Amino acid sequence: MAWMIVSDSSCEIRELERPAPGVQFALVPFKIRVGEREYVDLPTLNTQQMLQAMTDYNGASTTACPSPEEWAEYFLQADNVFAFTISSNLSGSYNAAMAARTMVLEEHPEKKIFVLDTLSCSGALAGAAELANKLIGENQEFDDILFALASFDNLAKNGRVNKVVGFIAGRLNMRVLGRRTADGKIDFYFKTRGETRVLAKILEQMDEDGYDGVHPVLISECGNQTAAQLLHHGIDAKWPGAPVRIVPCSGLCSFYAERHGLLIGYESV
Repeated sequence: MAWMIVSDSSCEIRELERPAPGVQFALVPFKIRVGEREYVDLPTLNTQQMLQAMTDYNGASTTACPSPEEWAEYFLQADNVFAFTISSNLSGSYNAAMAARTMVLEEHPEKKIFVLDTLSCSGALAGAAELANKLIGENQEFDDILFALASFDNLAKNGRVNKVVGFIAGRLNMRVLGRRTADGKIDFYFKTRGETRVLAKILEQMDEDGYDGVHPVLISECGNQTAAQLLHHGIDAKWPGAPVRIVPCSGLCSFYAERHGLLIGYESV
């Protein structure tokens, strides 16, 4: 039985570390347009080159979500499909995936396709993909996995799973801290000068959210390994042994986080 786990490219992981037997993992890319140049958000994208092009270009840069046809291409490749999208309040990716689901099921009603609006980005999509892969590896049936992912969905809608916080490094050494709201939007709620203070605020926010030091933390960095490592050390000091993974930002997340930005995804209790 073939399984497909597919996500839009706001998901920061580019492959599953240990894919279960019969599982394929794929990314459906966003596109970033800078002037006449289009950047496709695939693992081969040079994000630093893209960010430099954005800096050099005087006009506004834009993004475009995957089309229904791009989602459908992967939905057709397996009997059982789990698809994960960035928050529907931030992008049309979820609507495109749902349109693709309808298209494919009209021609192949025997397929099982579940699309999850994570109401988040980055770590939430990675967490959902890894959960699906884990449950498939345990030989669970599609409906049982669907139930688990639906629970994940309900937790996200109630603002209790995979909080995402991050900062954007602006001009004049100003740092702006934002967080995901329960309805999948972004709330910018804290600004300060200097990286140390905003990293301390992130740790404080994780504590307030009830992070327990047991669940994985995903740190996505946009050309800022130093800050990512500092945050990792801070997490380890506060929650010894907490599982922390650092990855580079995808193209889409780099577009919004900007140079030197960080995104941190974690589960709250």
